[in-house]
Amino acid sequence: MLKLIEFLKSFIITKSNKMDWNNLNSLEQLSEIDEKSKTKTQIIFKHSTRCSVSSFAKRILTSEYTEEVQNKVDVYYLDLIAFREISQEIASRYSVMHESPQILVINNGACSYNASHSDVSFDKALSK
Repeated sequence: MLKLIEFLKSFIITKSNKMDWNNLNSLEQLSEIDEKSKTKTQIIFKHSTRCSVSSFAKRILTSEYTEEVQNKVDVYYLDLIAFREISQEIASRYSVMHESPQILVINNGACSYNASHSDVSFDKALSK
């Protein structure tokens, strides 16, 4: 019960750890992500600004974002409503089915893990 209360508080209390989003807004950035993924894990978070489940997933990621996560990965944020063509290219390039919300872990130019809906989590993504 105590864990549930702490979890719920995390959505009410403003966190001091700000999420350093890298906005993904051009197809060219996917090549940059592939190149960077050779030396550091890259994460893409696909977010629908029209979906409450996606908003909840974004809150979970924000609450899990720590200095340790920041040191381990670069995180890219894709507003898939505004940049539908990038979302389609991600599905094709990384051989994943389009979902929203969705998190993809990119290592060595390939998607090593992806999850959607209630499974969107840094903790889950980085434990794989």
